[in-house]
Amino acid sequence: MRSIGAEAFEFCTDLTAVSIPDTVTSIGVGAFIFCALESISIPDSVVSVGNGAFGRCDFLTSVTIGNAVTAIGRNTFMRCRNLSSVTIGNAVTSIGVSAFYGCYKLTAISIPNAVESIGLSAFAFCTELNSVTIGAAVTSIGDHSFQDCSNLTEVTVNWAVPIPINSTVFQNVTLGGVALNVPEGTVSTYGA
Repeated sequence: MRSIGAEAFEFCTDLTAVSIPDTVTSIGVGAFIFCALESISIPDSVVSVGNGAFGRCDFLTSVTIGNAVTAIGRNTFMRCRNLSSVTIGNAVTSIGVSAFYGCYKLTAISIPNAVESIGLSAFAFCTELNSVTIGAAVTSIGDHSFQDCSNLTEVTVNWAVPIPINSTVFQNVTLGGVALNVPEGTVSTYGA
């Protein structure tokens, strides 16, 4: 089997576990939307994951994204309300619009160094999120990316020079209570 088709397991509400073989290279749009999966490990053979592939999987608690996936698309894990652990593979270059929107239980996220863009509302309403690490390659963070992440206490960035972001990126987050960690020797640059 080389691919899992679009909406292949849509609304399989009794499907709690799946093992994706390492022959699979693509997972289609909405492939597992509204399933009862509890955890998912995407193997290193998978290069593409379709939009909304795991959206609304209410029982999903942990996700490991393999090291060949190049993009986390629009709504891929949207409203997986019990998702608390995410490991993003090191080939991902973009995180799409609303990719993790409404993942209320997500407490920490580390965005790898290959990621260049974070889409609109990508992590909005991750209300338990308290720690974010953003890799050095990110050059674009969409509006509302971390909106209503009201428990955020620490953001670590790896840019030698800060990038411009809109005020809506952290909308409804009390920034005075968020520690910003920057690379050694760049404090004066960030202060300016």
